[in-house]
Amino acid sequence: MNIQIFGTKKSADTRKAERFFKERGIKYQYIDLKEKGLSKGEFASVKQAVGGIDKLIDENSKDKNTLLLIKYIAEEDKEEKILENQQVLVQPIVRNGKKTTVGYQPDVWKSWD
Repeated sequence: MNIQIFGTKKSADTRKAERFFKERGIKYQYIDLKEKGLSKGEFASVKQAVGGIDKLIDENSKDKNTLLLIKYIAEEDKEEKILENQQVLVQPIVRNGKKTTVGYQPDVWKSWD
C-alpha cells in the first residue's frame, strides 16, 4: 500500500485518519494542505476518482467567501480557485494508488488490504 493523507492538523477527521493507519501499522505520507496541497495533476485524479468537483467541496468550510465565489464563478474557473484555496476541500483526502476517498471512511480503507 502507498497511502497518502492530504489534510490539515486542525481537521479532526484528518487526525482520525492518521490514527486509523497508525493503529494498523500501515505507513502513510501526510501532506499538509496549508503547506503543500494538491498539484493540478493530483487534483484531477482525485476529482475523477470521487466523481466530480462537487464531492470535493466542504460545504461546512469556515471560508464562506471562497465557497460562495466557487459556487457562482464559471465552471472553467472553479478548479483554479479551488487549487488556490484548498482549505475548502473535504478532509482528509486519502489516496492509495488509483483509489481515493474524501472524508473519514474507515470501512473503505479496511477493504484496501
